[in-house]
Amino acid sequence: MNSTPSSLSPDYRDIREVIVLAGGLGTRLRDAVPDLPKVMAPVAGRPFLSHVIDSLRMQGLSRFVFSLGYKADTIVQYLKEHYPTLDYVLAEESEPLGTGGGIRMALQKTREKQVLIVNGDTLFRANVAALADKHRRADAECTLALKPMKNFDRYGAVQLDKEGRIGSFEEKRFFESGLINGGVYLLDKEKFFRRAFPPKFSFEKDYLEKYCSEGVFYASVQEGYFIDIGIPADFEKAQEELASPTLDLKAVDKSWTLFIDRDGVINEETVGEYVLHWGQFIFSRGVLHSFKKLSDVFGKLIIITNQRGVGKGLMTNESLDSIHYEMQREVKIAGGHIEKIYYCTDVENTSYHRKPNPGMAYQAKQDFPDIDFSKSIMVGNKPSDMRFGRAAGMFTVFLTTTNPDEPFPHPTIDLRFASLAEFAAAL
Repeated sequence: MNSTPSSLSPDYRDIREVIVLAGGLGTRLRDAVPDLPKVMAPVAGRPFLSHVIDSLRMQGLSRFVFSLGYKADTIVQYLKEHYPTLDYVLAEESEPLGTGGGIRMALQKTREKQVLIVNGDTLFRANVAALADKHRRADAECTLALKPMKNFDRYGAVQLDKEGRIGSFEEKRFFESGLINGGVYLLDKEKFFRRAFPPKFSFEKDYLEKYCSEGVFYASVQEGYFIDIGIPADFEKAQEELASPTLDLKAVDKSWTLFIDRDGVINEETVGEYVLHWGQFIFSRGVLHSFKKLSDVFGKLIIITNQRGVGKGLMTNESLDSIHYEMQREVKIAGGHIEKIYYCTDVENTSYHRKPNPGMAYQAKQDFPDIDFSKSIMVGNKPSDMRFGRAAGMFTVFLTTTNPDEPFPHPTIDLRFASLAEFAAAL
């Protein structure tokens, strides 16, 4: 059986919780974004905070704590409207507490012993698993993700010994090359709380720099993408670097992956009802023939489907697996191939694996590390499919099979077709 219930899959998400520091004033960006907190500055068509959230979720982070201060209401409203299924809590300062005070307050809302901390005005696509591995092997109190950089004077440099232990933080000046603090930290909460701090303090000055001589801070040097929008020049740079490319179907080849929703895309869907057994499963017109074309063009075809009927007790995992077995058999007879099927039976919308949350995409990447989400397309018939694709960094194709009135053009939709057969014909 080639189906994988995502809610029962092995838990790869060793580091689950992240604190996002989103209380900055954005003084140096005041001319560009006069009425917004810095993390809400629009970058490539959406708030910068959205880029940070999506990047973290695709690292397996599933629970967020937002540390808020300046114009917190703007952020609260945005999260409510655009991330209604995100599992998050808020830690709001009634008065400025500094980065350290904000982190300490946010830590009170966390559940795990090891907590990731990131700056909301910086996007550093650090490898969280590598950071966690270094942190655990060193038994560190705090482990920093460091970014190698050349010809810089905006940041200080971090000095390491041969074991990756942090020896010192150098003041800002011109460096021809060096390692900078990328603003991504993995913190042992219990060890941090053993220290005494004033109500308001700097995490960088009063914690990292003050105690680094004790040899309890380590670093993971990483080459991931890095941008800090704190100054206008880099804010403008981010507009270009984070802009979504245009989907060209003629560029698709075997290095691409196609993610496909099930109900209303592969089979006929009656809104509000569930396909409970194979006798109720009806392939949509032209779909079986299309699977051969899709399999010839794409390197992998992966099914991604929410199946709340199991969670509601209307059917069993075994009956769902039986449907998928028969579906794959028919596709194979028609000359197509489905690499794997991922389904989520969870009932709660905040489940990390339930679309539009990107857990099933994250799991697929664990199973198939060669998947490149920048060369992947999500095909679906619901807005949640499109948000899922965008959250994972994929292109999106909307089918109007059950939602013909969905607005288009739309920020989360790249192309629109009437059916899977029509999409296949366009390749």
